[in-house]
Amino acid sequence: MPIIINIDVMLARRKMSSGELAEKVGITPANLSILKCGKAKAVRLSTLEGICRALDCQPGDILEYRPGDS
Repeated sequence: MPIIINIDVMLARRKMSSGELAEKVGITPANLSILKCGKAKAVRLSTLEGICRALDCQPGDILEYRPGDS
């Protein structure tokens, strides 16, 4: 998939666990895992907003487009 999810990078930079992020955003750890692995077909803007708020970052810090990656 040409869209790369960099939540793990931001979690490491913020020294935060996935469980802590899921709790702050209000999603299940399983749904966060699906998103982190790139298996999600869509992401709600409210979820993206919550992730950005919790990690103090911009959407572009989390989402990356790499043409040619499949």
